Amino acid sequence: MGLTIGIDVGGTKIAAGVVDTDGQIGERTHRDTPAGSTDQTAKAICEAAAELIAGHDIEAIGIGAAGFVSSDRSTVLFAPNLAWRDEPLGARVQETLGLPVVVENDANAAAWGEFAFGAAKDVEHMVCLTVGTGIGGGVVIDGELLRGEHGVAAELGHMRVVPGGHRCGCGARGCWEQYASGNALVREGRAQAESGSLAAAQMLGVCGISDPAELTGPMITKAAAAGDACAIELLDDLGQWVGEGLASIATLFDPRLIVLGGGVSAAKELLLKPAQRAFEKVLPAKQNRPHPGFGLALLGNDAGLIGAADLARRH
Repeated sequence: MGLTIGIDVGGTKIAAGVVDTDGQIGERTHRDTPAGSTDQTAKAICEAAAELIAGHDIEAIGIGAAGFVSSDRSTVLFAPNLAWRDEPLGARVQETLGLPVVVENDANAAAWGEFAFGAAKDVEHMVCLTVGTGIGGGVVIDGELLRGEHGVAAELGHMRVVPGGHRCGCGARGCWEQYASGNALVREGRAQAESGSLAAAQMLGVCGISDPAELTGPMITKAAAAGDACAIELLDDLGQWVGEGLASIATLFDPRLIVLGGGVSAAKELLLKPAQRAFEKVLPAKQNRPHPGFGLALLGNDAGLIGAADLARRH
């Protein structure tokens, strides 16, 4: 199969692009996401795809969407940031455009993009962890994306790591993403600043702000890259949470490679090194088992779009 379209549906923007068999994106377009209306969201997706179809010989369409996607890769069962509830998105888009459509969870699509064309293109077993506002992820075993019986496997961020811990947006307490995500990084940074810590006050100065409520994850990452001690410590603590959780993931899936992506991965070695140290420290039976490699994602924000397009090509 030749050219396909990849569509990444976010809470505010729908990004679409024509993707070739090498994972290269040609023409792109985008639309705002009308998040409150399923009909308008489907219409915007179709309009973006139709714009690209007009200039290219397209054979299939892949859509990456945040939420639970049915095992047949057609229905969005639930989306946390959009109005989709048992939404037959694939069938609606296919009926409108007359092309085969595959719908996939956005984190799975991003993981597949890194597996097929990015940091894990030379391995058959990998885990991709996206550390952003929350935690997303995807798992590839024997060259196949792990989806589970109902299509909702690999919700890695909702692995429970602290019984009775912080309340998560999913309704449970103590989920991994409450301790190893961008939101967790900001929460801890603001808490330190509000406590009157001189080191945190210096970090705020490096960030060019005085109010702890204005602190963001990218600010902390930038301050750490500039050498700020408090910001480096915050990323080190975050990396420990990431690494300890990944040790549990590794005992389940035995990957050849663990790939870190997402917005917080912009910290690069400042996150990767403490994560790897913590992983090596707590991995069960660490003296008697092979250890996976660690790497940073290569495709950035395009991973989901590229992965969705390639999954459509292979479906």
